Amino acid sequence: MSTQARPTVVIAEDESLIRLDLAEMLDELGYDVVGQVGDGAAAVRLVEQLSPTIVVLDVKMPILDGLTAAERIGAFGKTAIVMLTAFSQRELVERATDAGAMAYLVKPFSETDLAPTLEVARARHAERLALESEVSDLQARIEARKVVERAKGELTRKFGLDEAAAFRWLQKAAMDRRMSMAEVSAVVITELADKDS
Repeated sequence: MSTQARPTVVIAEDESLIRLDLAEMLDELGYDVVGQVGDGAAAVRLVEQLSPTIVVLDVKMPILDGLTAAERIGAFGKTAIVMLTAFSQRELVERATDAGAMAYLVKPFSETDLAPTLEVARARHAERLALESEVSDLQARIEARKVVERAKGELTRKFGLDEAAAFRWLQKAAMDRRMSMAEVSAVVITELADKDS
């Protein structure tokens, strides 16, 4: 028996029979339904509270429609969004995609429709998270590079070092202090700025 945790799902569907059928199908597919609600506002609160793997949102719901709920849930960035609707108009699909939906399921649906839709949503969400992480890492590296370049400039200006010598000085200081070059560079910038004032 596998010890891997079952993916969790929140269902937001205002029709209780569809909600119950969906929960049963999800259970049979190996998903753990951790919450069921009948409106978009409750869905947003529940997803924020539980951080499920997937949320299945009906497009047409009271209080807060599924598209608006999807936008708010998408802002959390932790949950794959699957939109559920009786309508398959292109404009609705585009709005759902813009709202952060990773997959789309048209009613009536069967378990054989549901399984690949959920897998696609999970895969797309994982890709998105990986890309966001990569972008964040690149931004951090660019910022670190800017700090190092600025510190080299300060060392060159203050002590007449050439660029290569300033780099070597920062590199050695980082190794000696067991700090990153960006951290050492930030200290250099601060200390030299204090001396200038």
